[in-house]
Amino acid sequence: MGLFLAVFAIFLVVVLAMSVGFIVQRKTISGSCGGIGALGMEKACDCDEPCDERKARMAKEEQWQQNRIK
Repeated sequence: MGLFLAVFAIFLVVVLAMSVGFIVQRKTISGSCGGIGALGMEKACDCDEPCDERKARMAKEEQWQQNRIK
């Protein structure tokens, strides 16, 4: 039990140190080097015809973009 508490405390200190470092640097969280585009994929789902759920989401996003105040 003592070993578990020691390891837990070490992990807690490391996470706390990483959090403080992140806050001090004031950087935004960014993705990896290129993301999906680096794999040669143009979109998240690489199918020719998106599913109905994806089509509905895309239509909703397009409507939101059209109604946005510019």
